[in-house]
Amino acid sequence: MTTTTLTSGRARTHSTYKNVALWTFQGWIAMFFIAAGYAKLTEPMTNLIALMGWPAVAPDNMVRGVGVVELVLGLAVLTPLISWRIGRPILLTAAVGLIAMEATMLMVHALSHDIGLAVVNLLLLAITVPVLLGRRKA
Repeated sequence: MTTTTLTSGRARTHSTYKNVALWTFQGWIAMFFIAAGYAKLTEPMTNLIALMGWPAVAPDNMVRGVGVVELVLGLAVLTPLISWRIGRPILLTAAVGLIAMEATMLMVHALSHDIGLAVVNLLLLAITVPVLLGRRKA
């Protein structure tokens, strides 16, 4: 078994690529959830039902509440831009909340045979989990 140690230059390059990838994921997550939350807060329920289906079986207040949660968590993913020391714990908390929401909605969509939205939630999980794991180490 051979272990390879990175030189300081290679380690710095590796760290830079990892940081860029994580920030890219964070940007995608923020864009998706800010847009999704905004839509749930501003669109008429008839449009939301036509787009997603599940709002037909949920109370209006619940759909709007999910929109608020998505908007807040989407913004929280970007808090390290303001201050790493203060924003990092907020980011980690938001990532855990988003993972819980994505996993729940994955199950809801899978059980209702809405494969398109289930795949979307699977992809969201695939970019949110690395953010949580990559950002938990300072």
